[in-house]
Amino acid sequence: MAGGKETPRQKLIGMMYLVLTALLALNVSSTIIEKFIFLDESLVRANNETAERNVKLVEGIRAKVAELGDRPEEVKIVDAAKAIREETANYVKELTDLKVDIIKEAQGYVDGKEPDYRGDAKHLVGQNDYSTVGHYMMPEEEGGGGHGAELKEKLNDFPDFIKSKLKELGVEDEELNSYHKIALDADEDPVYKEDPNQKGKSWSALAFNDSPTPAGIATISELQSRILGYETRALDVLQKKVGASDIQFDRVVPMVKPESKYVAAGTKYSAQMFIAASSSGIVPEMAYNGNTIPVDEASGQGLVEFTANASEAEFDENGLARKTYEAAITVKDTTYTETMEYFVVKPTIQIQSTSVQALYYRCGNNLDVQVPQLGVAYNPSFSATNGNSYQGAAKGQVTIVPTSTKPVVLSVSSSGNLIGTREFAVRGIPAPVVTAYTDKGEVDMKSGISAKTPRLYLRAIPDESFQQFLPDDAKFRVAEAQITLVSGGIGRRTITVGETANLSAITSQARKGDQLSIEIIKVQRQNFRKEVEDFKNYNRFINISLN
Repeated sequence: MAGGKETPRQKLIGMMYLVLTALLALNVSSTIIEKFIFLDESLVRANNETAERNVKLVEGIRAKVAELGDRPEEVKIVDAAKAIREETANYVKELTDLKVDIIKEAQGYVDGKEPDYRGDAKHLVGQNDYSTVGHYMMPEEEGGGGHGAELKEKLNDFPDFIKSKLKELGVEDEELNSYHKIALDADEDPVYKEDPNQKGKSWSALAFNDSPTPAGIATISELQSRILGYETRALDVLQKKVGASDIQFDRVVPMVKPESKYVAAGTKYSAQMFIAASSSGIVPEMAYNGNTIPVDEASGQGLVEFTANASEAEFDENGLARKTYEAAITVKDTTYTETMEYFVVKPTIQIQSTSVQALYYRCGNNLDVQVPQLGVAYNPSFSATNGNSYQGAAKGQVTIVPTSTKPVVLSVSSSGNLIGTREFAVRGIPAPVVTAYTDKGEVDMKSGISAKTPRLYLRAIPDESFQQFLPDDAKFRVAEAQITLVSGGIGRRTITVGETANLSAITSQARKGDQLSIEIIKVQRQNFRKEVEDFKNYNRFINISLN
């Protein structure tokens, strides 16, 4: 493949060359030889087109330099372009001469079939000759003509010549390193060095050994294509350097710089309007405070973006902290700087409660935390000391679960940057009141219940205010209680129950004037995560008269 910029046609021909070479290695039929003849014709046409384009490139460089006044530094570019074109033409001619020599070695052309151009691969007497090309190119010590080694050395000199011309004009190493050697032995070539069948082979053996004459001719045409490709790339580089020291403004856009995008009703909107111009041929370097920023090549604009911060001491009585940064734009070794002023607004954390007015211990306290100054840039995250925080689905919503009776400190951040903290006191959960019920409703403790009452229900009623604020945390139940029938001051029988008590076992012995003494053993609470825990704070004894 050519090392420079190739047309689609050249790329296709190069791919065909690789495929045909592979097929040839498999000793495929003579039809492949005809394909090599066709391939050589295509390569010759493509090479001629490339050479014509490169001639026009040199002429264009010379004309542009003349238009700019033949400045000495740019005249050197013209001289380099001419030298590269001349050297390339010499290489192409020498390779064509090599084709002619090989054809002569292979007994020339069939009588009466004159070639269309020097080195034409059609109508060869030695069309099916598989030995002449290889013998002509093989090393002398192997009994060959030794021309392959000479050709390899010369081909590998060409990239060095190109690099030397470009380096004189200050072309960067990244570009220079793209001009690789053209002729590589198997041990150097990444395609073949891991192939045990090719190990130790010389470049001339890889390229020409056991090749029929048309394949050898096509191979040389492909080498010409590489030479021309390197020339094309080099000339393109030189073309871009012409006038590169000039700034030609071809992108002009109107710019409006408002004092603020936010204007209160009844106040004036104020903005500066001006023209901004840039060059599409130059990508400037941009930085702020020495930090390089990316530049969009299409628009020539860079984006200054950083997180604004200020210490508490820097804010004035209006909550503003004045800051500056240095903007720098470098174009053609000239740097333009300006000090830019901006103000950091002290953020105000606004907390609204969606469920509670205080934080309850071991409960899910829902808060809505907003920082109006950040607007749409607000991207909150939360952490808490003496408690756990759980971020809600909506922006700013957070659930705080105090894990200690010590004050909880909530830290509010946005996009990883701390905005501020808020401290909350922690209060205990109000005790529920364990109340007895019958099928008729709540037991009237003054009048008692009938001695024949079949069932009794024990319910732990939460504090009304607590239930209103945190309904998901105000779910209590009596898990265990003991009911004793007391007659004449003596306990007659005791049963253990839960929320529902079947009294039939003791009411059969009950008489009017007896009492039911109820001791609450265990009360449990289900929290907002549906986790159940034992709750210690409740009324432990209830006495009900029987009538």
